[in-house]
Amino acid sequence: MPRLLAALAVGTCLGLLPAAGLAEPVPAIAMHGTPKFAPGFAQLPYADPAAKPGGEIVLGQTGSFDTLNPLIIKGEPAAGLREWLYEPLMMRSLDEPFTLYGLIAETIDVPADRSSATFAINPLAKFSDGHAITADDLIFSMEVLREKGRPNHRTYYKKVKLAEKLDERTVRFVFDTANDREMPLIMGSMPVLPKHKLTAEAFDKTTLEPPVGSGPYTIAKVDAGRSITYKRNPSYWGRDLAVNRHRFNIDTIRFEYFRDSSVLFEAFKSGLIDQRLEDDPQRWADGYNVPAVREGRIIKRELETGLPAGMSGLVFNTRRDVFKDQRVRQALIRLFNFEWANKTLYHGLFKRTQSFFERSYLSAFGRPADATELEFLADYKAVVRGEVLDGKSAMPVSDGSGHNRDNAREAFKLLKDAGYAVQDGVLVDAKTKAPLSFEILAPSGGQERLVQGYASDLARLGIKATLRLVDSAQFQSRLKSYDYDMVSREWVSSLSPGNEQLFRWSSQVADQDGSYNYAGVKSPAVDAMIGKLLAAESPDAFAAAVRSLDRVLMSGDYVIPLFHLPKHWVAHWHHIRAPEKMPLWGYNIDTWWIDGAK
Repeated sequence: MPRLLAALAVGTCLGLLPAAGLAEPVPAIAMHGTPKFAPGFAQLPYADPAAKPGGEIVLGQTGSFDTLNPLIIKGEPAAGLREWLYEPLMMRSLDEPFTLYGLIAETIDVPADRSSATFAINPLAKFSDGHAITADDLIFSMEVLREKGRPNHRTYYKKVKLAEKLDERTVRFVFDTANDREMPLIMGSMPVLPKHKLTAEAFDKTTLEPPVGSGPYTIAKVDAGRSITYKRNPSYWGRDLAVNRHRFNIDTIRFEYFRDSSVLFEAFKSGLIDQRLEDDPQRWADGYNVPAVREGRIIKRELETGLPAGMSGLVFNTRRDVFKDQRVRQALIRLFNFEWANKTLYHGLFKRTQSFFERSYLSAFGRPADATELEFLADYKAVVRGEVLDGKSAMPVSDGSGHNRDNAREAFKLLKDAGYAVQDGVLVDAKTKAPLSFEILAPSGGQERLVQGYASDLARLGIKATLRLVDSAQFQSRLKSYDYDMVSREWVSSLSPGNEQLFRWSSQVADQDGSYNYAGVKSPAVDAMIGKLLAAESPDAFAAAVRSLDRVLMSGDYVIPLFHLPKHWVAHWHHIRAPEKMPLWGYNIDTWWIDGAK
């Protein structure tokens, strides 16, 4: 059918809208500015031509899994599914803040206001079972994820008001807002599902049946809850694309699951696991003092990363009465003794986190608000503390001893102002006599010493904090339904924060199970700043919007900020080889390979 007639046929059913001045189709799109790599580039600079295909790598995971569907909130999905089995329409460059290059979609076509996006499918694109990827697969993927996918997908794809099948390989998505310039890139990041293998009715059910994807790997073996093995697909349709050259070098990737991190680490030292990302400073400092490291058979690497550190913290569930008063939250922040914990537990290797976009130009920490930020925040001055606006705010500092007296005095004053008093050594509500107590939920003993040290400091003021350790399945279940008082969580960040901020902080998801709004934030100021960053057209306006969001979040005292690693710490056995150049984002196993000679 000619392209115009096909468009008219689908448009009749879906409500055809005018094209709004489409531009020329292009093979790449950047969130702000222009793509780094010109059309016709040979390969990504962080993919090493010296890489040799072949070999096997075994990686470790803690916990367990009970589903091979990573796109719904039910169950705990196995590792690697999104990375190697399901492909997005376009591939994200790891050397840029947010730029997409053609993958399943050969080109993207957007108007100046980014109110729509038209994708032309690469004629070579196919699923691992040989079925060609068509426009029907794209529309099916969007619809089923919008209705039954994870809450972030539901939030994103509800902005699509029209899906037009222009022909068998071309789809146009029209958005219901002109104030979200990220939507074309959001659609470009959409995982593509095989319509011929899935039904909308069965999609939101957990399953251990290996799914069909279009990515570079297929599932070779599943041992439910214990291991999953991926095999490089020799018929992978995209192996010769410039974005994929010298990537996906390892023939077999197997994830082995362990009950906790200490058992996993012992497996690594014994050679059962080949490579691991380390996040424990104490272990990094002295846990690798073994013969294999001294003899060069295990290699430790500290890799630079240009990404923001994000936020790791103890999260207040403000849905709970105990944390509704901001003065209580401020007091509990002051009672956390970072300097003592870092020195005593972590060899002083951590840095204190002061911002939700730490370690980047997007952070408001130490930076006074500029004119654009002041304009954005003009209607919300009441919720942004003056010292945060001036760039002079910082986390409380102790002398590093086990005594946090100065901060404790300030905390007690805040608690007294909030209506608490000490009675028989217990801090209680002066009116109701209810004690100030709460539970800290954790999935394992990984942070047990940190939390117990914090609980001891709280006990000195008559506050009872109880650590509750649960298995990974129960932890995920309680996390999704917000069944906790306080929980340790991490929000990773990129140089191009966008729609995911809705899923983390917006009022619309605060009561929606499965979101990442763990704190229960419901703030018009937060909602407004997310809107500003989504609508920003210039890099300067975008940075101002993100810093404004940072100021509002920090002023809300929603978390006790913890700490972050200064670099990516990677340990691996000597037969694993790393590329000579790392991307802006740091560690990425897709470009590593196996040295068969070792």
